Amino acid sequence: MAGGQERVLKRRIRTVQSTKKITRAMELIAASRIVKAQARVHAARPYSDQITEVIHHLAQGGAGVSSSLLEPRDEIRKVAYVVLTADRGLCGAYNSTVIRQAERSLKVQQDAGRDYSLILVGKKADGYFRFRKYRIDATFTGMSDQPTYEDARQVAAAVLAPFEAGDVDQVQLVYTRFLSAGTQEVAEVTLMPLDPGGLGISAAPSPDVVADAAESAAHDGPSASYEFEPGADEILTRLLPRYVEARIFAAQLDAAASEHAARQRAMKAATDNADDLITSLSRVMNRARQEQITTEIMEIVGGAEALRGGGALVNTDLLSDTIEARHEDLFPSRSDG
Repeated sequence: MAGGQERVLKRRIRTVQSTKKITRAMELIAASRIVKAQARVHAARPYSDQITEVIHHLAQGGAGVSSSLLEPRDEIRKVAYVVLTADRGLCGAYNSTVIRQAERSLKVQQDAGRDYSLILVGKKADGYFRFRKYRIDATFTGMSDQPTYEDARQVAAAVLAPFEAGDVDQVQLVYTRFLSAGTQEVAEVTLMPLDPGGLGISAAPSPDVVADAAESAAHDGPSASYEFEPGADEILTRLLPRYVEARIFAAQLDAAASEHAARQRAMKAATDNADDLITSLSRVMNRARQEQITTEIMEIVGGAEALRGGGALVNTDLLSDTIEARHEDLFPSRSDG
């Protein structure tokens, strides 16, 4: 019985050791990808900053809020959710926290009597909502690990057309914001309609206001002047969809970096747990082996005592040699050579 238990424990230890090698390798791969993902996040920021600055210049040039992307709806009847998750698992609670946030917010909208639309990025979100019979309008997979701007453009196209057509009144973006390698948080932001105040856009000014602003700028000192061709309103209308794409791309980059960080932590925890389990199983196996040795020695001694009690002559040296030989079989000594 003890020998069988020892074989089972040895098999379990080998299995855990193999699993530990896999989790350790995944931990190292995720750690190396975090650096690349962070570099991509920082590299994309100048584009977002520049496009925001151009929108500010257009606002100063007289662009108003004539675009449908800037106009809030009088009544919110349908809300679209863009949910960014991963295509793979083994990253702790990364996917589940995003999905739970999106589902909670969606149920709040349903309780308010509003319809919903789901645009899902990642196999995990698609599998979750599809299994629970939610209505899914679009699904994108294969872009969570290393998203490109073209991927963001595809996702933006799935929400821009319904919003501009009036089929959707509000678009919410749910993703994981990357703060550092050790800190990420789930974020839900309103993607559309865009906030004119956040972009520095106000209502279309009257000619008197424009004249007063020009006079004030002249007294304050020289400033950069831009001439727009075509008009500022038309350029703004064309530029705002690019701004939406840039925001989705930035969210995808944040989500990718967060995924790698979550997977690195999860695999490190799995590797540490494998070490603890190997230590625990080794102790149990050593205890079982000691019990087996003790049982065999007791059987030998008991047999010797039985023979001695029956009047038979027992050679004590032979008994000692037998015990030592059995101990040597179980624990062979290593030769120095």
